Order: sequence, then structure tokens, then C-alpha cells
Amino acid sequence: MPAIVGVVQVISLGNSAVFNIGDVYRISPVSTAKTFSGAGSFNTGDGLTLYNNQSSTNTYDQDAVDQGNYLNA
Repeated sequence: MPAIVGVVQVISLGNSAVFNIGDVYRISPVSTAKTFSGAGSFNTGDGLTLYNNQSSTNTYDQDAVDQGNYLNA
């Protein structure tokens, strides 16, 4: 059944946003990311005490692609 849409005002869309008006079969946005972080990087809370005296993060990656984003599938 066709969609009937009235007035639409779009102020802004983000970099990976999807905006659709009306009928759609499938919307499947895809993105990939790689995050390097050291010890204690994602800790949250009040009054944390961390002791990472000799911590190092290896950021060398010998392969070019870990998870491909091919043909938006």
C-alpha cells in the first residue's frame, strides 16, 4: 500500500544516518571500525585507581582488511 506523506522538514542528518520516506523493502546501513586501547581505557566510575606501570598497546596490523564492507552487504 503506498504511503501518503505530508510536509517533512529535515534539519540535519549524521554521517551514517538513514532517512526514508514512504515504502521501503530493506534498509541495511553497514559500517566497520577498529579500536585500539590500552589497559584501563574503558573503565568508568567514581574514584577509580589504576596501576598500569608497564602497559603498551600493539597497534601494528599486518593485514589490510579485517572485516570488509563490500557492496553494502
